[in-house]
Amino acid sequence: MQIIIIGGGASGFMAAITAAETFPDAQIHILEKNKTVLNKVRISGGGRCNVTHQPSEPRFFIKNYPRGEKLLRKLLLRFGPNETINWFEKRGVSLKVEADGRMFPISDSSHTIIECLLRAAKNLNIKISTSTDVKSFSRIDESGFAVTLENGESIKANKLVIATGGYPKLSSFEWIAEHDHTIIPPNPSLFTFNTPGNYLLPLAGVSVQDTLVKISGTKHEWRGPILITHWGFSGPAVLKLSAWGARDLAANDYHFSCRINWVPQLNESQLRDFLIGEKTKTPKQQITLHAKFGLPGRLWKAFTEQAEIPDGLIWSEVPHKLLNRLCDILSNSHFEVKGKTTFKEEFVTCGGIALTELNPETLESKKIQGLYFAGEVVDVDGITGGFNFQNAWTTGYIVGQSIGL
Repeated sequence: MQIIIIGGGASGFMAAITAAETFPDAQIHILEKNKTVLNKVRISGGGRCNVTHQPSEPRFFIKNYPRGEKLLRKLLLRFGPNETINWFEKRGVSLKVEADGRMFPISDSSHTIIECLLRAAKNLNIKISTSTDVKSFSRIDESGFAVTLENGESIKANKLVIATGGYPKLSSFEWIAEHDHTIIPPNPSLFTFNTPGNYLLPLAGVSVQDTLVKISGTKHEWRGPILITHWGFSGPAVLKLSAWGARDLAANDYHFSCRINWVPQLNESQLRDFLIGEKTKTPKQQITLHAKFGLPGRLWKAFTEQAEIPDGLIWSEVPHKLLNRLCDILSNSHFEVKGKTTFKEEFVTCGGIALTELNPETLESKKIQGLYFAGEVVDVDGITGGFNFQNAWTTGYIVGQSIGL
């Protein structure tokens, strides 16, 4: 049996290695259009590779996928984060858990993961061709496929796996769509918010660990850390919110309003009572010099300036009108978002092959026997934190186990 895997990324390698181990007589060939393989693995997590996320109950883990939850729910029971950890440990790579649940190799180097995958592929005699761009494929008869390369060469295979990753443009899917597969239009996921004119831009680098960010006019909201940047807002709360709202925000051409509650542990009434209470609790304290709620001093100063509280004003002398302004800023800051910025180099898309056209047990196409899909090329995406790589490992493993049956 000859198997061609188009795409030398995480899902492609997992599919290849699993297929080689499950079906030892198979001849497996990975085709990668770039000069090197596993490029996304190389840059993930700032070069450390965020392999997966700390295991939790499946019903909680699956909630980190804005799209594809139904498909992944059962697949993760077969090969989830625990299995991923064990898979790498059996091959000499131990992982560690960080405070936020992300898991990295103990070496803190993505090269550890790359070397592990390349070594496994070499030991299993998996052929790897780089700088090999696929132009098209066709089903030639019941025995398999012909894959046509950009240089005109044709390669035959009994089974075919498409694991190319996500494409930013719908036109890039044409070579798949021409085989009567439905493509859900791709949109960026995991991006930061651009807020030109935002008075907080000079505070780039300042972060707050607990905020509640909402997209006005929608149900989308996320509570968590936020980072002020030179162009607007980033951090886990914004990135996760961008994933869940990806399609709605794309429909609005990334022009929308967001609201930030900088003190979500208190409701508006409790917050106002706290501020009023400071008039008697710390009457002689200068308001602008002493940050409250654990907020960074520079950020607190910016909030008080926005509320038009003058320097030197003490709590006992502040008018309620200014306290109300400060309360509104702290609990309901309003920012106009005009555009997005990709989160570092970790480009993630939602969209891809419609899940209804895949066998949910094997990820084989329902339309073309012997054709399989794995990774981000299908309409599955996760939030930041290792969930997209887990999708790659899971779907790649399932395809590898199923392809020779």
